[in-house]
Amino acid sequence: MVTREDDTYDTEFKAAALHDAVNGLREKHPMSSASVAFYPWQRNLLLALLAVGIVCAYFFPIPTLVAVTLFCTIAYVWTLADRLILFFRGLDGSTIVNISDEDALALTDDSLPPYTILVPAYNEPEVVADLIAAMRALSYPEEKLQVLLLLEEDDDVTIDAANAAGVGDVVTILLVPPADPRTKPKACNYGLHFSTGEIVTIYDAEDHPDPLQLRRVVAAFDRLPDNTACVQAKLAFHNGTQNLLTAWFTADYALWFGFILPGLMRSDSPIPLGGTSNHLRRSVLDEIGSWDPFNVTEDADLGVRIAESGYRTAVLDSTTLEEANSDAINWIRQRSRWYKGYLQTWLVHMRRPVGLWRGLGAVGFFRFTALMAGTPLIACLNMVFWLISLAWILGQPHVIQEEFPAYVYFPALISLLFGNVAVLYMNLIACRETRNSALLIAGLTTPLYWVMMSIAAIKGTYQLIRNPSYWEKTFHGLSGASTPATTETDAAESNSGAAP
Repeated sequence: MVTREDDTYDTEFKAAALHDAVNGLREKHPMSSASVAFYPWQRNLLLALLAVGIVCAYFFPIPTLVAVTLFCTIAYVWTLADRLILFFRGLDGSTIVNISDEDALALTDDSLPPYTILVPAYNEPEVVADLIAAMRALSYPEEKLQVLLLLEEDDDVTIDAANAAGVGDVVTILLVPPADPRTKPKACNYGLHFSTGEIVTIYDAEDHPDPLQLRRVVAAFDRLPDNTACVQAKLAFHNGTQNLLTAWFTADYALWFGFILPGLMRSDSPIPLGGTSNHLRRSVLDEIGSWDPFNVTEDADLGVRIAESGYRTAVLDSTTLEEANSDAINWIRQRSRWYKGYLQTWLVHMRRPVGLWRGLGAVGFFRFTALMAGTPLIACLNMVFWLISLAWILGQPHVIQEEFPAYVYFPALISLLFGNVAVLYMNLIACRETRNSALLIAGLTTPLYWVMMSIAAIKGTYQLIRNPSYWEKTFHGLSGASTPATTETDAAESNSGAAP
């Protein structure tokens, strides 16, 4: 870690900080860096499998289709069954850390540690006002709170908007020198060199965190075991009822943060972090390496490294409200990046499969594969199986019968129906348990959402090959400005009921 001893060396310090932000992880822990998407042996193995598949499909088409379909069916059922197990484990909410308002406010200012909030933003002038309101609403002593707004030096439009809005009265603007890769984790790495907090968290510029969230995190760390490296707050959306897409997105998050992540807490499996509101011990970040600037889901990657290093992540019952994507093209752009990053993370950590097995254990290893590789690949395969099923439904059963024997086709069809019904069931239960009736229609129409997921997964998989570290920008401010009053109301709806 670069240290800053004297402002006289400011230029030299910034240059060293930028170098470390870009190259620190791959120089100190090269096997953990996604700067190289495929290691030679991984690339050669995938090409060999592809060649074998093509040869087998040419000379033995029917047996090859049968074998591939059987393998996909088993993987599909296994992944969905494991997701159901996690869901039922998370239903009672017993693993989520709950810090009451009274306990959070009981902490004296003297007992609170220094805290740093990193807010990376790029080309987002429209959310500057939201940032000021959200940071002013936080209940934390001003002298112990450092908020760094990380802006690229050449992002004139956001810099001008920040200066015009008086952001400097609330936060410190830190300009990040231009350098590839142009990613959020690179900006956060750079900001980390200027941070002063014992606990570090990330918020997006449009976020509205629970005003007591920082205090709740401090209390949670005091209660939790010493090997707890991260406290992840829940994420929800303030515009969940804007249209059907935002409702789907909101139901998706309600299931993930309300049930799946709490279910993961009851095992030794790694917890993929959200892109915001993950509160981290600075000492652990220095030990295991901070964010990977070449990984486009640096949060998920960091969550795996935390677990692999013997640390744990806890989920906190405190909500940060974000803006759900209300535009289909923008949503696919964002989700394809997530899917690409999941595959990146799987490839990076599978470079040392034996070490990963030892670090995570057998269950953690297979669950890591199911989450990081299974999620995007199954989304891709869904499109294939839907088209095959559609061909049979539209009156071409003889085509299917010629290619797929009944003993393969019908189990695959049943597993597809089982998976769809299972996910539909989990979404409806998540809507019920959160007492958010506005999401009921979204829960019932989820299959349409899966079509978009499949398109995004195919796009992300293609981009992994063509441009693995390219950060596809997600545009914000599409829902219009939200007021603090609206935010509080939506947060109450999002956290009400039996949901953890």
